[in-house]
Amino acid sequence: MTSSITYTAELDMPREVVLFLAGLLRAERVRRRTRAGTRALGEFKQAVLIIRWLVDGARIARPAADNAISHATCDRYVEEGVTVLKAQAPTLQEALTAAKAAGYTRLHLDGTLIETDRCRALGPNGADLWWSGKHKQHGGNIQVLSSPGGDPLWTSEVRPGREHDLTCARLHGLLDPLAKAAEDGLITLADLGYVDAGMGFRLPYKRSRGGTLTDDQIQYNKVHGALRALAERANAQLKMRFKALRNVSKCPWKIGGIVAAALVLFHREQAHKQLSPSVNAGC
Repeated sequence: MTSSITYTAELDMPREVVLFLAGLLRAERVRRRTRAGTRALGEFKQAVLIIRWLVDGARIARPAADNAISHATCDRYVEEGVTVLKAQAPTLQEALTAAKAAGYTRLHLDGTLIETDRCRALGPNGADLWWSGKHKQHGGNIQVLSSPGGDPLWTSEVRPGREHDLTCARLHGLLDPLAKAAEDGLITLADLGYVDAGMGFRLPYKRSRGGTLTDDQIQYNKVHGALRALAERANAQLKMRFKALRNVSKCPWKIGGIVAAALVLFHREQAHKQLSPSVNAGC
């Protein structure tokens, strides 16, 4: 006969952020006219469950067992949390407006692959839809717009991992707004995955086959690379802070909403991290 051991752990998230999510969940229950006493968990405990899933990357079965609810109920609670958080995520235009108000003169755009362990699915031409040849991994492509310091400002919906960054940027309608922002003095730095993106982008020089770069082009590429490296910091901040983004076991088409939910929590935490302690929660 085996026995389990109960222990107490700390949820690494400011209490105000948990209360923020609990408030969104409460408003959603009011909107749905959910009757009192019909939910297994209150809004606060549900918020803790959702944030724990995002921050710790815990499989649904673990928080379900810890809260004495079914796997299906726990999964539904997480989906609800992702939905209400995603609704708070900034639009592209809001992110650009905020960047201009902050006095930024440049932004970074970079694609990141959110891995998924879902089985393969065939695309229109028979190719593996979610397989990224660059990363040798199944996953979804997310476009991340970040500040000069490498803080994520906006994230896109998901596109299949087999699609190139430029294709994803076009499908998300990024090129025209970023070109307009460049006219107003807000340029976008990107890598060679965005060749032919337009005048709003600043890219490194590409060496032609059999050719060489001039000394000025080499120096430009070094400066460009040093500045654009902070785009990788934005991707890393999201993935390191929210372990659920390292591998998503849900439907790949839900990846965009999960990343947007993480972005909202990231922004709320950044605003409160200097003011509030962490909240303790039983795990």
